[in-house]
Amino acid sequence: MSARDIVILGSTGSIGTQALDLVRANPDRFRVVGLTAGGSQEELFEAQVAEFGPAVSGLGEDASIEAAAMACDVVLNGITGAVGLRPTLAALDAGTTLALANKESLIIGGPLVKERARPGQIVPVDSEHSAIAQSLRAGSASEVRRLVLTASGGPFRGRTAAELADVTPAQALAHPNFAMGRVITTNSATLVNKGLEVIEAHLLFDVPFDRIDVVVHPQQLVHSMVEFVDGAVVAQLGLPTMMVPIAMGLAWPDRVAGTEAPIDWSKASDWRFEPLDDDVFPAVTLARVAGERGGTAPAVYNAANEVAVDAFHEGRLRFSDIVSTVARILAAHDVGSGEHLTVDDVLAADAWARTEASALIS
Repeated sequence: MSARDIVILGSTGSIGTQALDLVRANPDRFRVVGLTAGGSQEELFEAQVAEFGPAVSGLGEDASIEAAAMACDVVLNGITGAVGLRPTLAALDAGTTLALANKESLIIGGPLVKERARPGQIVPVDSEHSAIAQSLRAGSASEVRRLVLTASGGPFRGRTAAELADVTPAQALAHPNFAMGRVITTNSATLVNKGLEVIEAHLLFDVPFDRIDVVVHPQQLVHSMVEFVDGAVVAQLGLPTMMVPIAMGLAWPDRVAGTEAPIDWSKASDWRFEPLDDDVFPAVTLARVAGERGGTAPAVYNAANEVAVDAFHEGRLRFSDIVSTVARILAAHDVGSGEHLTVDDVLAADAWARTEASALIS
């Protein structure tokens, strides 16, 4: 098996650094030909470039677009936020396999991304969607009854709405299982991240929203499940880390031996599943609304949330007002027909939502 040439966008972030760990452990499987990053950790980026010697490297969006379009086997888009959209489209236009960790580009780009992607060209790197992709191997698309996304419930699982009013940023960043960036960790606490993943699952697997469920599973050992028409449920299990989804993204449809330690079945453990409290955590319901409206609505949901999250961490907004702010901006947005959506349309909606959210919070 020859080594795959890979490009890593967002190489200094959590996904990027773990991907490079995987490359170090498997030099016979992967060869880095492109590296890009946002620029917040220049010293780390320079060290990565010196170590891997990619043919193309650079900081910023333009560098990522250029690297995504180069000849290679796989582009791993580990960029955070809407800035990942153009690199996603560049990789798809180049015909390269896209290992997608930048969920925002699919969610806000929606029809744009889907119309450019060949069947099987996008390999999801989110642990939930990787789990679904792996589980779908057990049957045909026509045999799928529903998708079930698992959620940890975040650090505030079981709390009432009143108990969320005085939550601090430090408490919101105390995720029970993962160490992630500020935005995605806060999104996990509000359940906005799970809302985004519902939209992502709809777009990736062409399953209607009413057949995509969310269940709270605090241990995060079951990464997600597929329920088939005969009542069988197929799930992908593993430790709560991102290494297997990253490896699957780079090697799909093959597996990389020794990627992660398996669950230790010799030790007793309790696994819990419970329904999501939509009254206390309305972000998933709101995401379904945005997804059903389509067009630029998902872009507005994502952008307004990012502004609200920043305001919360800056002490200008209560935790409990993050999702209500998103709801008000989404309600004020005119989606239009949603036909013939362009990149400019998406980015204009993103900019509008950020401006409106900032004004509302001020």
